[in-house]
Amino acid sequence: MTDTLEKPFEKAEGAAVSAAPKRLFIKTYGCQMNVYDSERMADVLRPLGYATTDAPEGADFVILNTCHIRERAAEKVYSELGKLKQMRERKVARGDGGMTIAVAGCVAQAEGEEIMKRQPAVDLVVGPQAYHQLPELLTRTARARGERIGADFAPHEKFDALPAARGGDGPTAFLTVQEGCDKFCTFCVVPYTRGAEWSRPVAAVLAEARALADRGVREVTLLGQNVNAYDGEGPDGKPFTLARLAYALAEIPGLDRIRYTTSHANDMSDDLIQAHADLDALMPYLHLPVQAGSDRVLRLMNRKHGRQKYIDLIARIREARPDMAIAGDFIVGFPGETDRDFEDTLDLVRQVTYAGAFSFVYSPRPGTPAATMPGQIEEKVGLERLQRLQALLFEQQTAFNAAQAGKTLDVLFEKKGRYAGQAIGRSPYLQAVHVEAADHLLGQIVPVEIISGAQNSLNGRMAAAVTI
Repeated sequence: MTDTLEKPFEKAEGAAVSAAPKRLFIKTYGCQMNVYDSERMADVLRPLGYATTDAPEGADFVILNTCHIRERAAEKVYSELGKLKQMRERKVARGDGGMTIAVAGCVAQAEGEEIMKRQPAVDLVVGPQAYHQLPELLTRTARARGERIGADFAPHEKFDALPAARGGDGPTAFLTVQEGCDKFCTFCVVPYTRGAEWSRPVAAVLAEARALADRGVREVTLLGQNVNAYDGEGPDGKPFTLARLAYALAEIPGLDRIRYTTSHANDMSDDLIQAHADLDALMPYLHLPVQAGSDRVLRLMNRKHGRQKYIDLIARIREARPDMAIAGDFIVGFPGETDRDFEDTLDLVRQVTYAGAFSFVYSPRPGTPAATMPGQIEEKVGLERLQRLQALLFEQQTAFNAAQAGKTLDVLFEKKGRYAGQAIGRSPYLQAVHVEAADHLLGQIVPVEIISGAQNSLNGRMAAAVTI
């Protein structure tokens, strides 16, 4: 996963708690899967009387749900832990009770023992497959502070143990359908922190999706480290592909939009491409990382697909769905990358044209093969390449957004905007759309005339025919 987030988990409502609920604060780092996991952590703790709060000050339980993908991820966690330790000391000094501190997620899985050694203030270390055990671990910790880690559980145990009801509100939701990775890209820690690929059974996914639709969710984003490798058990005992799952989800009343992320080029099957042609509910926005445009670098990365295969795949997808917007991921400065290799990446970007992208300078992850490869690139060189790549990507993204001016797009309004009466929604292409005098339309999908497009968002007005 690559869409980077770093925010507190917002307060979930609608759940019964005690008259004086305990306060829970969850800070989420990293990808959408971590956002989903944070929501589910709040769900499993709600029966214990925990209500979420939007600030750590005064919280009774603080969880840092971490991501190991980005550079210096662990150091950010240790910095935050230092602040939390001081907060707890002040809370105790005031006679306001204590504060249980937990580290969850991929940094917890990768560096659990080191975390406890470096920061004794941590009470719990919980890997991404163990957060369903939080109530038990929290109870044990209250009895004996020495029992502080639970990091090794099978994914199916986690999902089986989660409560059926989910907190939160709003017209969009994440839905994890697949976890883990068997690809072993040489730069990536996910196979070591999330484990092998595993898919949830179709029945469980559909049940959760129906519950979300009943709650008013209009759009779900299916999540997985390699989501298009989904092969969950179907009603007949045989595996479903992601395409078959999409067809089944599209039959759920009220569920009007389906997205999925993150995909791998090697798992972009013919039936999934056809599903994009057949299903209006399957949004025309595909995040399909390539990472580099040089065959030599792709081999060093162990991506298992070549440059031309990726370009041809994009052409096939656009043939099936001509309005498909493509997003990608790129790493520059990978060990051994030459100027020629980097130019191949720029050339691939020009051929494909992207509506959005995440791009980074390579940084070593301990324990991955790339960390010890020869030919490590100087940071200065990597940053110069990143600047050139991002300038091209931003140009393409801005051009794509500007090209929406004059069109009418269906917009799902998600939240109120900064100004009175303003609402912000998402286009089919995942663009943020700002519309005045539309805050009464939250949760609805409405035609919007696009006035203008900038690098990161669109401005629009209600279409003339709209009478809502």
